[in-house]
Amino acid sequence: MRVVRGLHNLPRDWRGCALTIGNFDGVHRGHQALIARAREHARRLGLPLTVMCFEPTPREYFAPQTAPLRVSNLRTKLADFADAGVDAVVIQRFAPPFCALDGHAFIAEALHERLQARAIVVGDDFSFGARRSGDMALLRAEAPRYGYVVEAVDSVLADGLRCSSTALREALALPDFAQAAQILGRSYRIVGRVQRGLQLGRTLDMPTANVNFRRQPVLRLGIYAVVARIDGSDREWPGVAALGVRPTLGLTRCLLETHFFDPPGDLYGKTVSVEFRRYQRAEERFETLEALQAQMHRDKADAMAFLGVAPDN
Repeated sequence: MRVVRGLHNLPRDWRGCALTIGNFDGVHRGHQALIARAREHARRLGLPLTVMCFEPTPREYFAPQTAPLRVSNLRTKLADFADAGVDAVVIQRFAPPFCALDGHAFIAEALHERLQARAIVVGDDFSFGARRSGDMALLRAEAPRYGYVVEAVDSVLADGLRCSSTALREALALPDFAQAAQILGRSYRIVGRVQRGLQLGRTLDMPTANVNFRRQPVLRLGIYAVVARIDGSDREWPGVAALGVRPTLGLTRCLLETHFFDPPGDLYGKTVSVEFRRYQRAEERFETLEALQAQMHRDKADAMAFLGVAPDN
């Protein structure tokens, strides 16, 4: 899968595509239906399947204080696109002058001139352009002029629940992983590249693989039983993970720290995909590192019992 940041960086050989557009937060079953339908158009036309998404999201740009927390970080979103068979992803920066394009200009400049889209698949509530001046009616009206076909895909229901990023956020805030899995069609996961941290876990006999976040995810901060995959391997690595800001150390930046029960070796620079299986407790502050260490080992034992892993000798 190829990824480019910004329409202005789009290589000429990328132009001409079957396209779907959106924020795709979570790449849930509703998003998957859009991608699947766009894939059918891509195969019919002999063109690549392209996804266009935005960084930041429009709500984050216009109302950063009230914009919802994200379901997924960008690396997770790209992994989900790859799993869905997407050929190319355009990550468009949502900022001037792009966000000032009205509906007509968005179609003419972004969809036609830059992407040369031949098929466009969007959700039934899709709107676009400055002040939401574009909608399905405009896309359909302009289709003969620019030579594309356009299709709106209805919402997807799971046991009567509309599969949406909003519903997914609500499930993860609880967290209710069974509900999240219904909406996603799979287990909820976070994908990231392992980075060097303070290496405090080593001194507490609980070494961790650390993934940093640019933006805090919607998932409740706390301790989780998890199963991970490393660099796309099929092998599952059970573990216990802490998602939070490490209040005992007086820090504020959110990260995911995963301790694997079976040491996987040096992970720095590798990509881990961490699937969340059970919420164990909320993040809390401890008065001493000794108290923190004792609780970490209790958390590990609880996670091992839930995941069916034999306890340490």
